Amino acid sequence: MTPNDLAALHARCFRNPRPWSADEFTGLLTSSGTFLLEAPQGFLMGRAIAGEAELLTVAVAPEARQAGTGRALVAAFAGRAASMGAEDAFLEVAHDNLAARALYSATGWLESGVRRRYYGPATDAIVMRLTLRATQEGG
Repeated sequence: MTPNDLAALHARCFRNPRPWSADEFTGLLTSSGTFLLEAPQGFLMGRAIAGEAELLTVAVAPEARQAGTGRALVAAFAGRAASMGAEDAFLEVAHDNLAARALYSATGWLESGVRRRYYGPATDAIVMRLTLRATQEGG
């Protein structure tokens, strides 16, 4: 996918937090440790550096949801990040994005904190953590 493709799909998936622009995707794709995982009608962007990973965003076309694409991308993220030397992974998710929170919980992520008003005056972020050592070791 090109940065324009990524931005177009991201815009179909997000209103709050706001969708990212093609320029933002270009900047991220050229930064150290950043990687892109693609699937039909979806993608995930993450980064791994200095023993930690961050799941930056995951987008699945609305008409393709509930078919396992998001789960497969999140699982692939854990494998890729661990292979890049990350031992722990983190993400932020809007507190009212219940579908994403359920997906992350179902794939082993644990809520570890809150960032108040992270996505705006009325939208907190839930910080979630995944221990990759256990994932990498099969436990």
